[in-house]
Amino acid sequence: MNSIDSVILEVADPAAAARFYEAAFGLDPSQVRLRGCEAVSTGFRGFTLSLVVSQPGNVDALFEAARAAGATVLKPAAKSLWGYGGVVQAPDGTVWQIATSARKDTGPATRDVDELVLLLGVEDVKATKQFYVERGLSVGKSFGGKYVEFATGTGTVKLSLYKRRALAKVAGVPADGTGSHRLVLCGATAPFSDPDGFAWETAAPLTAAGSDAPGADTLR
Repeated sequence: MNSIDSVILEVADPAAAARFYEAAFGLDPSQVRLRGCEAVSTGFRGFTLSLVVSQPGNVDALFEAARAAGATVLKPAAKSLWGYGGVVQAPDGTVWQIATSARKDTGPATRDVDELVLLLGVEDVKATKQFYVERGLSVGKSFGGKYVEFATGTGTVKLSLYKRRALAKVAGVPADGTGSHRLVLCGATAPFSDPDGFAWETAAPLTAAGSDAPGADTLR
């Protein structure tokens, strides 16, 4: 295993979630899939997904599309030391960061996404980093026990680790949460769970009908 091929968001209403994500982000269905789930989940689910784009105008375009489609604004888009971005929460509860390191627009605004990043909020960054290294992932960047970014190939979902409470602060939500993460990571691996309870499954191709597993749906 050396990358995340896709992520599955477990949602109460896959059809409604698919409509939201199509209207808001137009994401690649091979990377973000949806599965019906009624597991109890309260508070912060311990992860965020980030849409990394090339310029502030693209942040605004995606941010406003998400808001118009029904997302809740957690942090309005604004300038910061690292660039420009904001945070929204989808109707299914998933927290999305939309950001760019650029400070000025260089062309017309679009909703093009350059990179999809999954940030897992973990209790022990160093221990979880070692856990994933032993399973084949390579470290791209590491800042002690605060942050780790794994090196992944083009067209895959980038994986990063962050302290749970720090990630909740970035997301603009309380750090407390219980129950299911409502997230499954998919790659070239047998099923397992990491030290913080994030589940992995063997990656499966999209079927002609648009489903990737029993009871699953995808963005269409």
